[in-house]
Amino acid sequence: MRILLTAITLAAMAALAVFSITAVGFFDPSDAGGIFWCTAGLWALYALALWSVRTVPSRAAIVLVIAGSALLGGSALAGPPNTSTDSARYAWDGIVQLGGVSPYTHVPADDALAEFRTDWLFPSTVLDADGRPQCEGPRVGRTLSIPSFVVTCTTINRPQVNTIYPPAAELYFAGVRATVPASVGYIPFQVAGALILVGVSIALVLALRRRGIDPRWAAVWAWSPFVATEAVTNSHVDSLAALLLLIATLLLSRAGTGVRRVDVQRSVLGGISLGVAIAVKLVPVIGVPAILRRHPFSVSISAVLTFAALYVPYILSTGIAVIGFLPGYLSEEGYDDGSRFALLSIVAPGLGALVLAAILLLVTALLVFRFTDQDSPWFGQVVMIGVTMLVVTPSYSWYALLMVPFVALSRRWEWMLVPLALTVQLLVPTLAVARISFAVAIVGILMVTMLRRRAGGVGGTPRPMVNLSVT
Repeated sequence: MRILLTAITLAAMAALAVFSITAVGFFDPSDAGGIFWCTAGLWALYALALWSVRTVPSRAAIVLVIAGSALLGGSALAGPPNTSTDSARYAWDGIVQLGGVSPYTHVPADDALAEFRTDWLFPSTVLDADGRPQCEGPRVGRTLSIPSFVVTCTTINRPQVNTIYPPAAELYFAGVRATVPASVGYIPFQVAGALILVGVSIALVLALRRRGIDPRWAAVWAWSPFVATEAVTNSHVDSLAALLLLIATLLLSRAGTGVRRVDVQRSVLGGISLGVAIAVKLVPVIGVPAILRRHPFSVSISAVLTFAALYVPYILSTGIAVIGFLPGYLSEEGYDDGSRFALLSIVAPGLGALVLAAILLLVTALLVFRFTDQDSPWFGQVVMIGVTMLVVTPSYSWYALLMVPFVALSRRWEWMLVPLALTVQLLVPTLAVARISFAVAIVGILMVTMLRRRAGGVGGTPRPMVNLSVT
């Protein structure tokens, strides 16, 4: 009965995901919050699936975890992105690279790149009743070409600025787009995201079994509607960064179990994977404190050299322009003046929030570095990434993809309140909602932590998944 209940719940999740992608949409003004309620339903079904799989026999549970990840990843392919247009920029960067142009050289609206403009990235304008050009479509924005100043329609966000993505992401964009003609739309990155979803699910099952941990915990990632939405439907490159950070952490967590030569090899390979992860999205740098203490020099040197090597080809062709839109992004998001920090701005408005955030993150990083178990650094990763999200309170929920694999490995399910809070903030983008959702996440995490300690877990260590409801 538990196998059947779990399978039915996963099927219901897949059906609701298809409905949310095809029938309602964040970009549809007439939606009236439909996607919010679909998302709430998906999270409720997700919780039910995690509860029901607790007593499913181990082998059957593993099959359900992998099959469920494939089913939910497939359902997330049902339609185009529904809360983000980032993958249109991914496609553009990949297309121009395949045409022999550095993505850092020109902005998308530059007429110098007119030959690369495809219909789905640059739809034709439509004349209104007064003969003026307009742009139509839920993902289509209006801009002006440079330097002609002709009205142009595009599905690319921020078409007047250079790309923000680091070189490993750009290589990924080019690699994915090399498999299809330029006329193909969003699906290539969605398929790549689905493969990453399933790949991480399999990696988690193997890692959990190898370490004697209940493999059912892999379902935290495999069945997450947050992961399916952000990694597949919206195709965020953060899923690739999460995979690479997971690989680095798994390599380095075993770096002290063999002979010295094997230790060094693992630390170098782990550093390389870490360097590539940071060169995908920069954000994975917050995963460094939890895994650096065992072999700090070999890990740091290999990570830095890998990161630098990936930048070399682009620097040679583009120079300092490889910095891209990063400074402008930090300013636009309010990180330069402290206005972005939803919770800290309550007690330290303006630049005070920026200073307080820096102090909190530095203290957290030092504590994680000092006290994380290097054989099992999962909880250290969760704390470092989770606290960063709660302090920085980014407006984009997909940044939290990094922490979900480590929530599964650490079995600290309460930290999934962080991506949930970020999702709520994304769908209801008001400061009041952001503050409430993040505050609820913090309270929930603290309450479950105290309940776990009272339940008798040594040092608050989670018990097997049969006690998921409490510990």
